[in-house]
Amino acid sequence: MIREEQMQHSILTVSGAEKFFPLIRMAMQNVPVQSMEYRTNAAAARRCILERYYSLVVVNAPLPDETGVEFALDAASQCSASILLVVPDGIYEDTLDRVTDHGILVLAKPFPALRIAHAMRFLSAQQGKQNEAKQKLLAAEEKLQELRLVDKAKFLLLEHRHMTEEEAHRYIGKQAMDHGTSRKRIAQRILDDYEG
Repeated sequence: MIREEQMQHSILTVSGAEKFFPLIRMAMQNVPVQSMEYRTNAAAARRCILERYYSLVVVNAPLPDETGVEFALDAASQCSASILLVVPDGIYEDTLDRVTDHGILVLAKPFPALRIAHAMRFLSAQQGKQNEAKQKLLAAEEKLQELRLVDKAKFLLLEHRHMTEEEAHRYIGKQAMDHGTSRKRIAQRILDDYEG
């Protein structure tokens, strides 16, 4: 399992104001970071999310080529990154209504520097939980695939060797133990023998 504290984040920060970038760098000083990239407009940032994976995306609105809200919504629909959208106080409520259902966290400017650090820690933890859930899902899918393969192999043993289901089950388990391999691999060998 990937735990939040072990996860190395790749971060994309998009801001027309370059003085915003050091603020994000400071906010992430206690979080493991693999890479941090900065873009000054939405067009360049869109190319970035098409070219590589980011675990965290931070948008400081408005951007020189659009409001930034559109880019945040596009990013939320195109990738699995956790997204922080920072907007002027005057449009905070409207923006919050528009993006919350898309899983985007919104902060209103101005804010104390510590608030962005807390928001980034929250998104980091959220990303860690999301990765943990993905790992559990992959493990469950792999287990399900193994069960299907073993069931299919048992059916072939019933059909070709006239074993009972219990005998076929024990046979596959014993072969796996005797050969120091998985039940999945033994099942695949049985399938290859009878179907190949």
